[in-house]
Parts: sequence; C-alpha cells; structure tokens
Amino acid sequence: MMTPQALEKLQEICRHYDQINDRLNDQNIYKQPQLLAQLTREKVRMQPLVEAFHTYQSLCVRLTQSEALARDKSESDEMRALASDDSDSLRADCAQWVDKIRQVMLAPDDHDKCNVFLEIRAGTGGIEAGIFVNDLLQMYLRYAEYRKWHVEILHQHPSELGGYKEMILRVSGDSVYAHLKFESGAHRVQRVPETESQGRIHTSACTVAVLPEIAQIDEVDIDRADLRIDTFRASGAGGQHINKTDSAVRITHFPSGIVVECQNERSQHKNREQAMSLLKVRILEQQRAQMTAQQSAERRSLVGSGDRSERIRTYNFPQGRVTDHRIHLTLYKLNEILLGDLEMIITPLIEADHDCRWQEFATH
Repeated sequence: MMTPQALEKLQEICRHYDQINDRLNDQNIYKQPQLLAQLTREKVRMQPLVEAFHTYQSLCVRLTQSEALARDKSESDEMRALASDDSDSLRADCAQWVDKIRQVMLAPDDHDKCNVFLEIRAGTGGIEAGIFVNDLLQMYLRYAEYRKWHVEILHQHPSELGGYKEMILRVSGDSVYAHLKFESGAHRVQRVPETESQGRIHTSACTVAVLPEIAQIDEVDIDRADLRIDTFRASGAGGQHINKTDSAVRITHFPSGIVVECQNERSQHKNREQAMSLLKVRILEQQRAQMTAQQSAERRSLVGSGDRSERIRTYNFPQGRVTDHRIHLTLYKLNEILLGDLEMIITPLIEADHDCRWQEFATH
C-alpha cells in the first residue's frame, strides 16, 4: 500500500492536473500560444500518472468495502468467505498498481531523449590531468560508437604529451542524455606517470559536464548588446583553410559571465551557430542550477572545482580498479571501461537513481 506521504503528494499532483485542465478549457488561453504549449506538454506528461493513481484509488475503495464485508458478523459465512477471497485479490491488484505508479513516476524525464554537449576539462595534476582528459575522451568516443551515436568535436585545447586542457563535444543519437547524465562531476585518476622515475603514484583530476541540448533553447532571449563575439584562427588539424581564415568563434555573455568557443566547422557562420546553441544551453543550465541551489539533495549538480578531493569516480591504474563513490560500486575492470564498456557503471547508476527518487517521493 501507499505511504501517507506518497498519497498526499499524488493527491496534490491530481489537483494540479485538474487546475491545468481548467486553464486549458479557458478560451483565453489560445491568445497565449507559448503558455498553451507549455500547459499541454505538462498535461501530457502528468496524464499517465494521474490515470494510474485514479485506478489505484478505485481499487482501494473496493478493497475497503470488501474487507468490511468480510468482517461483518451479520453476513453468512459463505458471503464473508467470498469477501475475504475478493479482498486478497484486490490487495494483490493494489500492489501491482503501486508498482505501475512507481514505473510511471520513474519514466524518462523530458531531457532523457536529448542530445548533449559533453565537456571535459583538466583539473589539478598538470600534464597528467591533460593526458587523462584524452583517456576520458577516448572512453566516451568508444561508448558512443557502441551506442551508434554521432559525435562532433566543437572545441579542443591541446596540452602537452597528447593531452587536452579542454574538449567540448556534441553527441547526438537515441537517448544520449539518459545514458550520460550521471557522468557529470569530477573524475580522479591514480597512476604512475611515464615521466616518474621513482615509481610514485600521482593523483590527477578532470571535470566532466553533460548538458542536454533541449528544445527550449530557442526560447532563451539573449540581448545582442550583452554579447562580445570574437573570431580567430582555429588551432589543430584543418588544412590550409583553417590556417588562413578566422573561422573560429568565441562568444562572451556579460550578464552570466559565460564564454563559449567553437572551431570545428570550416565556416565561421556554422561555428557561430554552434557557439550560440551552446551558450543558450549553458544559460539554461545556469538558471536551472540557481533554481535548485536551495534544495538539500541535488543529485545531478555538475562539476566542482576540479580539485582531487571532489570526485564522483576514481580510476586506479595500479590496481586496475574503477570506483564510483556515489553508489559505492567498485569494479576491477579498468581496461574494459576505458575501452568504452560503460554500461557496467551506467546501468547501476540509473537503477540507484530510480530507487533514490522513489524513496524520496514515498517517505518525505
């Protein structure tokens, strides 16, 4: 059966659903197309949960009536026995609908099907941190290949010994955000660098941010007066065109302090377009983070400072071990994971998130 806390929350959801219906039935709503679209999306999202809860409530009413009949001494033994059997059946039905409500509650959210901007940056650790950025890059590229996703490199800032100070990718395909959203955070590596003559283990860190490329970016209103747009020559491979033209674009948004760069395309116009999309996504993410800053349990906050002590996952090369500290998962399969076999970490993270969300809903 449902906990009192869960029942109260579901009843509040139903009241909100009824309020949305009332607003949608108001003819004046058609004068506000954006609000109409927003309310319609919200209704569609809430409808399966509301319908499932109404079914559950109906079964609970029947169960209460049946249990009362089974206890009624004025009824015949045969009637009470039938009512008792009916109660057992209804109790099982109620349990099944609790499971269905849980499944609906934990259905993919609006962003799960989105493409993403994947950003990897070197933190503490100097050259080793830059090399680890490349390790993570190759891991995500192989995982994307396994999932048959398409990857575009939007910006890269090479460092020494084949590493990168920063790498920004756009990953598109089926349910990209659903699978990568828990990669956001600080990743720590422990290994002996090739340049270390004493054989000492060094610890370095990188930060990963996964930002959903959501449809609402077109609704982000940016005043052009708040922007500074710089063009410059792209770095890295690209042939004579890149070496001779200022095709790379850097956009600075003064109110938020956000700076984005894009140099992947040969066309300055396309780079500007990609950079504006990334800017809008970061502004939306900044707004979302500000809205949730007061919440006590923000499970999906993005990156910290990049310090070694702030980490979601540790990659220990001497032991061949990978540990995800959020769910206390340790796997001695470092090579397989770096070769792109991330499902063994991502699947437990998704399951743990489902359990956590349901517990929060049902008990708080």
